[in-house]
Amino acid sequence: MQKILIIINDAPYGSEKAYNALRMAMSLQKEHDSEVEVKIFLLADAVLCGLPNQNTPSGYYNIERMLKSVIQKGGEIKSCGGCSEARGVDKIPFIEGIKLSNMKEFAQWTVICDKVLTF
Repeated sequence: MQKILIIINDAPYGSEKAYNALRMAMSLQKEHDSEVEVKIFLLADAVLCGLPNQNTPSGYYNIERMLKSVIQKGGEIKSCGGCSEARGVDKIPFIEGIKLSNMKEFAQWTVICDKVLTF
């Protein structure tokens, strides 16, 4: 099983980096489910992707729904604790299945994964 780490750095809305990262994660899970294990690490403003109750206009992509889909299909998602603390969201509950993490675990994931994609 190939492990793929996807790093997201941008806020959930404003640019399409988080959207495209999650599209890639979902495509990997759909097209190569038995061949890949998807891990996502949220850094910098991307920690805001993990906040629940996102309300987007009808027909517009919703990062919360996309993250839940990745989690439902076995993806593992961690949010940088230091980045979350710096933005004042470390005490706010994240979307179920997203856990606070740290640089030690981020480094560990980087070493054990076969591929690393950055958005």
